[in-house]
Amino acid sequence: MMRFTERLRRAADPIWKRSHAHPFLTELREGTLDVKRFAYYLKQDYVYLIDYAKLFALGAVKARDLETMTVFSELCHSTLCGEMELHRGYAERFGVPREELEATRPSPTTVAYAKYMLNAAGQGSLKDLVAVLLPCMWSYREIGAAMAAVPGASEHPLFGEWIRMYGGDEFGALADWCIGLMDRLAEGLPERELASLEERFLDSSRYEYLFWDAAYRMEEWPV
Repeated sequence: MMRFTERLRRAADPIWKRSHAHPFLTELREGTLDVKRFAYYLKQDYVYLIDYAKLFALGAVKARDLETMTVFSELCHSTLCGEMELHRGYAERFGVPREELEATRPSPTTVAYAKYMLNAAGQGSLKDLVAVLLPCMWSYREIGAAMAAVPGASEHPLFGEWIRMYGGDEFGALADWCIGLMDRLAEGLPERELASLEERFLDSSRYEYLFWDAAYRMEEWPV
């Protein structure tokens, strides 16, 4: 019997293929991405991760057992003190003070994506929360693993650290835990609820594509 997350991944495949093939990621993998585009992405991703960490905090609140609470708490901590520290390190290399990094104005796409997830998580149950946060973790794991498999990519003087983080075993294990949790939460649900969770997953997957595209275009608010 097909696991629910297999169904989700199959449904999202056309979207994820477009993300994997986006110039931002292909150029990052090849080491040719414009540094200005990468810097823009890091600043937008930094403010996005602030809201993403809130999702994990909400997960700890909505969890019904201590083990799940503990892992969500660890995910919140690893985002704030691990993943975001990567961004702070890059900002320092680019000469961007931490105050400027934290004062980054979210782009229209960043605002829309973060608000979509927080709204779904706040108004829904734990399963809704996991459905909207999973595409980010899962797709980054796929992207990082694929890039890490390219000879020399992990040693790139600028992009290598990013590839090593998202292609590493620690990040992969956290993504696997979230995948397993989604399957456990979906067990025994009627098709109506499964379809709703699938649509949430697909919407977040679409936002993931839009986020890469906005970074490549260095999207700004209109005057």
